[in-house]
Amino acid sequence: MLKTRILSALLILFTISVNAKNEPAKNTNATGIQFFKGTFQQALAKAKKENKMIMMDCYTTWCGPCKILKNQVFTDKALGDYMNQKYVCVAMDYENGEGPAVAQKYPVDAYPSIYFMDNNGKVKTIMVGVPNPIPNAANVILAQAKKFVK
Repeated sequence: MLKTRILSALLILFTISVNAKNEPAKNTNATGIQFFKGTFQQALAKAKKENKMIMMDCYTTWCGPCKILKNQVFTDKALGDYMNQKYVCVAMDYENGEGPAVAQKYPVDAYPSIYFMDNNGKVKTIMVGVPNPIPNAANVILAQAKKFVK
């Protein structure tokens, strides 16, 4: 009887531990690009009001390279400091929310794609993929971003 209870308790604990989600701690001192929360039209309005350029990260949830950009490149401090000062940065899921509608005006050939545009939505250039080598990707994006700021 005691043996059955112990085995049952161990089985329950094992099941709970296997199904538990490992949620990473929220980083309250986040570095890197701070993406605008709102619609694309609101981002355009903010860019006009603040006289900034727009950078739009076009991604999908299933895209591995998109996750590399998000987790390893856009978290770079130097890139974030510059982009947050000079650009309104938008992360646009091209398969959900307003993404499919935005994709009609700003199509992509592959994911991830990064649009650099003025505050009227006029495209300056598009970067496709993650620049290699990955440890230098933030510097490549930063150099591209600086080309369009006066």
